Amino acid sequence: MTDTHHTDTHTQLGNTGLKICRVGFGGIPIQRLTDAEAQRLILEALEKGIDFFDTSRIYTDSEAKLGQALAGNRNRAVIASKTYSRDADGARQDLETSLKQLGTDQVEIYQCHNVSTERDLEKVLGPGGALEALEHAREQGLVQCVGITGHKPWILEKALAAYPFATLQVPVNIIEQSSLEKLIPAARANGLGIIAMKPVAGGALREVALNLRFVLTSGVDVVIPGMDDPVQVTQNLAVLVQPLPLTPREMQRLEKEKERLGNSFCRRCEYCMPCPEGLNIPLLHLMEGYYFRYNLKEWSMERLAGMEKTFSDCTACGVCISRCPYDLNMPELFRSAAERIALDQKARQS
Repeated sequence: MTDTHHTDTHTQLGNTGLKICRVGFGGIPIQRLTDAEAQRLILEALEKGIDFFDTSRIYTDSEAKLGQALAGNRNRAVIASKTYSRDADGARQDLETSLKQLGTDQVEIYQCHNVSTERDLEKVLGPGGALEALEHAREQGLVQCVGITGHKPWILEKALAAYPFATLQVPVNIIEQSSLEKLIPAARANGLGIIAMKPVAGGALREVALNLRFVLTSGVDVVIPGMDDPVQVTQNLAVLVQPLPLTPREMQRLEKEKERLGNSFCRRCEYCMPCPEGLNIPLLHLMEGYYFRYNLKEWSMERLAGMEKTFSDCTACGVCISRCPYDLNMPELFRSAAERIALDQKARQS
């Protein structure tokens, strides 16, 4: 792999032998882009020095768009993808699909995705589990490193104690710091490459640069903000030429963001999708945020009016609750949002 442009901003990813830029590319948002837009964005990132690309089998066409953009540049990129399957057959099938979509015969990192319960972990690690397939794939040269991702540190601590994963991917930002206590220090001590996801909490945090700097000084190797605009590439890379440790005043700004958001908010990870009733769950949460947090009330109401289904169309089936890594009670949050917006609209009209 070639180091370009930002040679002093690269690091070793744990003991994997991979050298990467400390700011990577989160592949969730490119699902919203056209193929041409995604290709321009990915190539812009590559040319500016970003060489670590994160995607997943469940991110709809993210792998395909990444594969198209990196065709001809594969030797300049490190790709990390994931399987949500817990059994060996499913994981093997996912991997083969990933390789085809990415247009490559090997992926550097393949991870067991969002392992969030003890039952999940038992399935992944047990006989006939996903890990069995990924180990075999590594022996065949289809995968270079096997990793794990998740949102619950206590589950991941058990995973690391049970198996020598090569990489660990967890959320880290000013709000989500629980992995900094035991999990990340343990992973670092054991030589794992540490990948920080959700550095701006799915777009909920406004202080992007400060959060990226905070995350990069928290013991991780690489941070993977999602990007859907070339401007973000430049802005995100800019943190690598600034002093990383935050000043007391900058930390105060982040603490204010933390107070503003609390914990009951959607990180827009999209694991809840698709909704059986056809609701765009992350977008509805975003509209509520624009309405109340950003005070863009008329703009939000116009967008809500143009959506086929909104808060009141939720049937409280509970499927989204079972999928959410943050255990958010979406039906209750939607009921509350609809009620609050209706009351606010009534007050504004009176």
